[in-house]
Amino acid sequence: MKPLGPIPPGFSAIDGVLAIDGRKVTDLVAEAGGTPLFVYSRAMLTAKAQALRAAMPARLTIHYAIKANPYAPLLQHMLGLVDGFDIASGGELAIVQAAGIDPARVSFAGPGKRDAELEAAIAAGVTLNLESEGEATRALAIAERLGVTPRLAIRVNPEFDLKGSGMKMGGGAKPFGIDEDRVPALGRRLMAAGADWRGFHIFAGSQALSADAIIETQRQTLALAARLADEIGAALPRCNLGGGFGIPYFPGDEPVDIAAVGAALAERFDDLPEALQDTAFCIELGRYLVGESGVYLASVVDRKLSHGEVYLVTDGGLHHQLAASGNFGTVVRRNYPSAIATRFAARVEEEASIVGCLCTPLDRLADKGGFPRADAGDLVAIFCAGAYGATASPAAFLGQGPAGEMLI
Repeated sequence: MKPLGPIPPGFSAIDGVLAIDGRKVTDLVAEAGGTPLFVYSRAMLTAKAQALRAAMPARLTIHYAIKANPYAPLLQHMLGLVDGFDIASGGELAIVQAAGIDPARVSFAGPGKRDAELEAAIAAGVTLNLESEGEATRALAIAERLGVTPRLAIRVNPEFDLKGSGMKMGGGAKPFGIDEDRVPALGRRLMAAGADWRGFHIFAGSQALSADAIIETQRQTLALAARLADEIGAALPRCNLGGGFGIPYFPGDEPVDIAAVGAALAERFDDLPEALQDTAFCIELGRYLVGESGVYLASVVDRKLSHGEVYLVTDGGLHHQLAASGNFGTVVRRNYPSAIATRFAARVEEEASIVGCLCTPLDRLADKGGFPRADAGDLVAIFCAGAYGATASPAAFLGQGPAGEMLI
């Protein structure tokens, strides 16, 4: 049997059935009208955000990167838990506007911003994290035409990366941000043009579980921000330190020691160079805040044997859970935390693979894991499904369509 990833704390069983916030998933599925279904827990969202805030220095504000999960009820819940929001497209700008979020709390990063997106963001008063000199030229021209003062920051492509991160966002040639050596000239140009200078966005990597790696990256980020501010010749108003905090998905993964990260950052804040004395700092997190709060539920529609191997065929699949299938940047496929939700308290009886309904061998949600025996009509659960599921998976593939979503 291949090991399964660790199920996050906070789940229980009622009458042998998986329960989320004290409600059996069978009842939730009935309420939703069927599967496939994403269920997100308010209690787990709140607990995660509160624990993070308690661990971080008071000076640090927390932003939610809505790319992780833009589901409207979840976004409304996050409004009361975080200080700001980060978006990556004009579509996400429309989402935060529809949610009634103050544009002054929003920043916009991402390469390839189209003129219409820049115009909408500038008109709304969103902070733009500029990814190139060309983008800066376009933003300044649009702002002049609109007759408004744009809020502009520079996304810096640092020479370092976040060690052990799942995705490298900095270090060497990257489509993200502006190389360190070109930042000072652009910063001076933006201020000379009369822009509302908002500082730096420095994001070196994502999905890191090592506190030591995050601490070292934050040390390098603060040193780089201070040096670049000195070279620009002005104090730095704001600095987005990026994020990168991961969650345990796979066997052997351990959660980030956020207490250690927060303590180290507090020490840095107590000894900042002059250029950063009055800087407002934030971190930008997506999956860390919402990933463990979500469960993906699918129904077993068929149990079949092939050459002695058991396949539990479900009405779900990679079209909703691309990451769990191992097809979202994973080099070596490993099993996400998963379970037979309707037999959550039962012992392991067999080796089985959970597969989806798509006609591709890539559609595998769990590979040869150990499970209680399951039959048609049982529910399976894929955990850590709160981030990069519903919107980062090819829901339209083979005409299957999206899964349901609910916040409880």
